[in-house]
Amino acid sequence: MISEPSRYYAVELQALPSRIGQVRRIVSAHLRHWQLDALIDHAVLGVTELLTNVHRHARPDKRCTVEIELLLDRLTVSVRDHDPRIPQAVGCPDPLDAFEGGEGYDELATSGRGLAIVGALSESWGVRPCGADGKVVWFTLAAPPPAVPVETRSYAVYGTAGEGPFREYAPFPGVPLSAPADPAPAPALEPALAPAPAVATARRVPAGRTG
Repeated sequence: MISEPSRYYAVELQALPSRIGQVRRIVSAHLRHWQLDALIDHAVLGVTELLTNVHRHARPDKRCTVEIELLLDRLTVSVRDHDPRIPQAVGCPDPLDAFEGGEGYDELATSGRGLAIVGALSESWGVRPCGADGKVVWFTLAAPPPAVPVETRSYAVYGTAGEGPFREYAPFPGVPLSAPADPAPAPALEPALAPAPAVATARRVPAGRTG
């Protein structure tokens, strides 16, 4: 299970070649931040195909909204446009064809391979009509479980002060445990100094007076 159960991001754009490449980079950055690096290639390829379809076919305009949402262990990518017509997927090409051979994977390419490749690379996909306001085309990818951090533990052995070392055992046969060192003798105290003797002083009495 993902440590953060729900995350969401949406961006509105015109599905033009320069904007498609920009959204591709934005999606990659968000998935990397969500620690879903393993899903970046398929998510970016899928959103490229959906945006390319909007660029090529959507009417009356190319305005659309891209949404990505991580809910527990499922990532959903969707594109909403203002064309109510429902697209149809034809064929099931290999999603690796987008990266190897053929036309390659041009960052600014607008000739998408349609919903067939979206269906091939995703766990599930579909189209949700929104009446006269258009439609939402979506696909899902399974999020891998997060890496489990290795937990280190430290242990301490407690005993009473009178137990002392474990004298019943020795580290090796015939080698007794060393006895605890005798406590160091207390330092000798210096003899207390005797109080100084009082010094008697004679008081001089003026002549003619006594006492």
